[in-house]
Amino acid sequence: MSLGSFIRKQFIDILQWNEDRDGVLAWRHPMQDFEIQYGASLTVRESQMAVFVNEGKVADVFGPGMYKLTTQTLPVLTYLKNWDKLFESPFKSDVIFFSTRLQLGRRWGTAQPVTLRDSEFGMVRLRAFGVYSYQITDPATFYREVSGTRDVYTVDDLEMQLRNMVVAAMTTALGGSKVPFLDIAGNQGLMSQSIAEQLAPVFDRYGVKLDNFTVENVSLPEELQKALDTRISMGMAGDLGKFTQYQTASSIPLAAQNEGGIAGIGAGLAAGAALGQTMAAGLGVAPGQPAAGAPAAAGAAAGAAASGGDPVQRLQQLKDLLDKGLITPADYDTAKAEVLKKLTS
Repeated sequence: MSLGSFIRKQFIDILQWNEDRDGVLAWRHPMQDFEIQYGASLTVRESQMAVFVNEGKVADVFGPGMYKLTTQTLPVLTYLKNWDKLFESPFKSDVIFFSTRLQLGRRWGTAQPVTLRDSEFGMVRLRAFGVYSYQITDPATFYREVSGTRDVYTVDDLEMQLRNMVVAAMTTALGGSKVPFLDIAGNQGLMSQSIAEQLAPVFDRYGVKLDNFTVENVSLPEELQKALDTRISMGMAGDLGKFTQYQTASSIPLAAQNEGGIAGIGAGLAAGAALGQTMAAGLGVAPGQPAAGAPAAAGAAAGAAASGGDPVQRLQQLKDLLDKGLITPADYDTAKAEVLKKLTS
């Protein structure tokens, strides 16, 4: 290789960036031991911008187009180097290309639940997830504030910082909205808009424009969701007296299919009465007093136990019902008298 060929290889006459992969926001043109030829060609494609950096300072910014690098197309760089109009020697400068394409479908989410004060449930911990999109609009600012002197700067490098800002804004929006958790689902659109308004000036500070921001889901941690499900189930149960009657009525056809026949109905009615007393206790009914709707079931249970079968077994069944509090002493005496009457007749 001749000396002339070697020297010529130290000059760059074409500057361009062929984006060969996705996810790159900034790419520095290889400049080590090279100088840019005066009059060289600079090609900036659509969805790109180029920044010339001289001695650590941003000198010129170029949008899409093809340029011939002269003192006319590099006025700021010319001023920094004190060139006059006739100075046409090669020059040293860093050239960094930036992608201005929209970065779509970027995911964000809370790594840990965020603790907030809810107007209905008190202190709760929430998780939130969604998507957002952005693009670089001011590459000079982005270079100064974010990417710096790196050879390559990617979306992954940027988004760790962006996600932290998103979560901080989301926490502020949720905490200040005073919207109960149960109403958040119907207000996710408004919440998304509110968070986007808070984030827009923060993104602008870094030379980035927030294009779209969406909250897809706000949820409780698993243990709190189970507690909420229990509360919802209790609300769906409704009137406990009607629930007891339903349980009692349901036990009759099931008991009739058992071997005990009609005697099994008494057991089913007794079970319904027991359930009624348990629920009554939860409603504050004093011990020993039957809950509303329970006397009829208790009397039916005593009547069933008093009819059919061995008299001794019937008397034992009645005693068991009395001992368990499933029938009143008056019901026991009446049924006992009926058994003894049938025994002596």
